[in-house]
Amino acid sequence: MIQVPSTLRNWLALLGFIFVTFCAPLFGAAAMPGEWYASLNKPAWNPPAWVFGPAWTLLYSLMAVAVWLVWKRDGWRQPLRFYFVQLILNAAWTPIFFGAHQLGWALIEILVLWTSILLTMLSFHHVSRPAGWLFAPYLAWVTFATILNFTLWHLNPA
Repeated sequence: MIQVPSTLRNWLALLGFIFVTFCAPLFGAAAMPGEWYASLNKPAWNPPAWVFGPAWTLLYSLMAVAVWLVWKRDGWRQPLRFYFVQLILNAAWTPIFFGAHQLGWALIEILVLWTSILLTMLSFHHVSRPAGWLFAPYLAWVTFATILNFTLWHLNPA
């Protein structure tokens, strides 16, 4: 059996976590905002479309580094299970909201996602404080997204 040096193993693991984390938005790639979203009544504070790409790129990068830090210190334990659950929930929101046009169901889903992010952040914090703090911008962004989802649902009754 070939022994992989630990430094190389760590870097390969980081690349793996980056890859897996950035797979989440691929599930929603077919469900882009499009004309339906453009036709919705939106609040004045709705961000312009160009904000979302850079914001999510930064957030997914921080998430990948956070999970890597926890994995290095704690291995494949409960915090990583929390991580993958929230990643699945993250991937599910876009098809519900943009694909199925279900603002109410998307709101329920994002509330579950928010809870899952908080649990992940707290479990990460117990293993690695920097990893926990790397999740803070993600939680803040999803808090904002939850408020926006609620507002859009309220402004656009079915």
